[in-house]
Amino acid sequence: MDKKQPGFLLRQIATLSFAGYIPAAPGTFGTLVAAVLVWLLKPGPLPLFLFAVVSILAGTYAAGQAELVLGRDSSHIIIDEFAGYLVSVLFLPLSDGYLLAAFALFRAFDILKPPPIRRMEKLPGGVGVMADDVAAGIAANIVLHLWRIFA
Repeated sequence: MDKKQPGFLLRQIATLSFAGYIPAAPGTFGTLVAAVLVWLLKPGPLPLFLFAVVSILAGTYAAGQAELVLGRDSSHIIIDEFAGYLVSVLFLPLSDGYLLAAFALFRAFDILKPPPIRRMEKLPGGVGVMADDVAAGIAANIVLHLWRIFA
């Protein structure tokens, strides 16, 4: 990637730099980057919420711009998995068990895309890239909150 090319920084955000170019399962690696970051930092609820919001907003713009260069629905764009995982752990205990369960549930919802999640990826540009993963993160988060309440 040429650093002098227009949009270099936005492509770096959209692909999480090198992680989006891992040949096998780049989306899983995007989720893993977010999971490791949360596991290491253990941010409080407000910083995690703000980081999720910034990731969604910046990711939406960066993904839309990166699609212009990398192509629609490029597997290299993984900021959506990063942001989706952050959403999946919002307002939950950041214990190893919850972080692992969130990882598994988020990936399952993201891969299977049950209705209405699948419809969201049909939205245009960066919104479509991000919306289905944010919805998958919300679904995983709801399941984990229900588990926490009823278990």
